[in-house]
Amino acid sequence: MSKGTATQMTEQPRSRWRRALIGGALGVALVATAATAPAAIAAVRSDAATAVKAPTDWSTAVVASEMARKSPSTLGGWGYTEGLFLYGTYLVYQRTHNPAYLAYIKSWADRFVGSDGSINNSFGSLDSMNSGNVLLILYSETKQAKYKTAAMKIRNRLKTYPRTKDGGFWHATSSSRAHQLWGDGVFMVDPFLARYGNIIGELPYTSKETSHQLQVTYTHLLNKSNGLLKHAWDESKAASWANKTTGQAPETWCRAEGWFMMATDEVLENIPASDSADRAPLITIINNLVHAVVKFQDPATGRWWQIVDRPGQSGNFLETSCSSMYTYAISRAVQRGYVDSAFQAAAKAAAAKGYKGVLQEVSTDSKGSTHVKDICIGTNVGNASYYYSRPRATDDLHGLGSFLIMNEQLQFPRA
Repeated sequence: MSKGTATQMTEQPRSRWRRALIGGALGVALVATAATAPAAIAAVRSDAATAVKAPTDWSTAVVASEMARKSPSTLGGWGYTEGLFLYGTYLVYQRTHNPAYLAYIKSWADRFVGSDGSINNSFGSLDSMNSGNVLLILYSETKQAKYKTAAMKIRNRLKTYPRTKDGGFWHATSSSRAHQLWGDGVFMVDPFLARYGNIIGELPYTSKETSHQLQVTYTHLLNKSNGLLKHAWDESKAASWANKTTGQAPETWCRAEGWFMMATDEVLENIPASDSADRAPLITIINNLVHAVVKFQDPATGRWWQIVDRPGQSGNFLETSCSSMYTYAISRAVQRGYVDSAFQAAAKAAAAKGYKGVLQEVSTDSKGSTHVKDICIGTNVGNASYYYSRPRATDDLHGLGSFLIMNEQLQFPRA
């Protein structure tokens, strides 16, 4: 591993973006004075020489490095990975109050949102909706009406968006993905919709809808033999990958399950505690999934495999983005008390081991730039050989965004 390998973790309680993006404060820059007495400077230098070096803040290191590599105009288009990374960046902003982070997020969004709230997108897929979280962030922080107007366009699109017979949102409206539910899809729309209910309105509806979406998708993706989730399900059973009896995809792809687990945790953050009817089924689901994925954690590295339930199979590999997702989801579920008491210690240990394992994939180069490696690029539904052949990238946004969400939970625990 190159210079600056990540190995350390601290515990510092922090506030977080919980049930809504309400109450976020704009960052205040702290300016250090230059009029310091020479004797005081000498004393500080002396103390610094003998002090224990503070652990690296891996979140700020990742954000700063990606911001240096890509400006808001070159980060990418209106995509779900950009939204994932910027959401992670916002979590870091909430802790650090570095105004540069919020300015970066705003500059990216303003490429797509007109002064009147117009946004040139038909929202024909769930993937296209994930960056709606950025709109909610900016409306909460700036109170500018254009971000609310743009977010409402996504909400209103769902009023006519196609569904399966039992009410699940299709992954996309295109013919190749019609009638399909993917584990990925719930993360693309449900956390946004749940937050929308708290920030803009319609809370009773958004709680009921997001809980229903997760329950329906879980039912169709569940592999009852091991408790894991298949990547996708096709109601029509017409897709080339679909089992002609069950409609399920053949494999449990690690990141699809990670998307689902994170979505469940995030939706629960936004459904009121008093709403037991919508919360209780989701708590059961996340508890079941924590039990299931912990069984397949690689004992040597603490990470998880590209196809979760084929550990060590020729061609399979340990993947960083899903390992970050599982680590976050398990840790958050334990913290919130969703995991049954008999399994909490084991789950907490698995999250700690997962965190250490992911940090082994983080490094700092000779120029001071931080990198995260072994990230599977964007992936469709397929068979085992397809998943095994997917390229692995360094600093892919799937991995950077997932890492930030995980690191803010594990390195800087918050209520």
